[in-house]
Amino acid sequence: MTASTTRRTTAARSRIAAVGAIAVAGALLLTGCGDQTEGSGGSDTKESGKTNSAPLFDKLPKDIQNAGVLKAGTNAEYAPMEFQEGGKIVGVDPDIAAALGEKLGVKVEFTSGNFDGLITALNSGRYDIAMSSITDNKQRQEGLDDKGKKLGPGVDFVDYFVAGTAVYVQKGNPKGINSIEDLCGQPAAVQRGTTYEKALQDQSKKCTAAGKKAIKIQPFENDTEAQTRVKSGGAVAGVNDYPVAVDLVRKADNGNAFEIVGEQVDAGPFGIAVTKENKQLTEALEAAVNAIIEDGTYKKILAKWGAETGAIDKAVVNGGK
Repeated sequence: MTASTTRRTTAARSRIAAVGAIAVAGALLLTGCGDQTEGSGGSDTKESGKTNSAPLFDKLPKDIQNAGVLKAGTNAEYAPMEFQEGGKIVGVDPDIAAALGEKLGVKVEFTSGNFDGLITALNSGRYDIAMSSITDNKQRQEGLDDKGKKLGPGVDFVDYFVAGTAVYVQKGNPKGINSIEDLCGQPAAVQRGTTYEKALQDQSKKCTAAGKKAIKIQPFENDTEAQTRVKSGGAVAGVNDYPVAVDLVRKADNGNAFEIVGEQVDAGPFGIAVTKENKQLTEALEAAVNAIIEDGTYKKILAKWGAETGAIDKAVVNGGK
């Protein structure tokens, strides 16, 4: 989905791509909270405490052990990574989070909100983690905006997936767009605050440097609005994280609405965001990601959602550039 969170750049996701985790699929309950959607789910563990038998429970900070819950922020509008279906938050990230919860011995509770506010909410203490196809990059790690200005303390990332930026167009490609370079002087739709919005901004600069017209970037609050703009012909193309674009092309109007053009570019990692001061939680999550990779759960989850191209071999902390 890829915040100055990269689903996603400064707030960006990369929805690349990040910012939430979940426990057992089907156990997520949603409750309204203003314009937020909350849910919780998890494995059937006993009350948190010293007797918890989960293999990585002892690695967690004491406050999370005592609570028995890991609070996660997400933006559940980014199929197949995280989205709402039948009143539940489902997708790649929720399933991975469920598996992590099994290893850690705690429930993971998701709250869905605006993507570009996830890291700010994380640093304010609202969440323990943000997991929402957030691209791990130096800008987010250091809390910088697009111009290098310090906005906040930054976050650490536990990388668990890799994705690049894809360009999608109306089915049949009526405007003959073959790559992101063909968007010079053209209107292009994108979700605001994502790494792929930054990809459009960077390409627009290249256009003007080459004596061509700038891209007419149309940023929207959510990805659905950007897709609608492309479908209606108001934009010649949209950009998104590659796995999200693939899912969109496959499902929208039964595969008759969009197609992807060119290859994915600027591939980078999605990471689970954790505050800088919570090093113990970062280490626990790193161990949990490696554990589900080693026991095969990780690849089964990706295969379920058709996201195998984003698989990694080992978790990395702050691997983004």
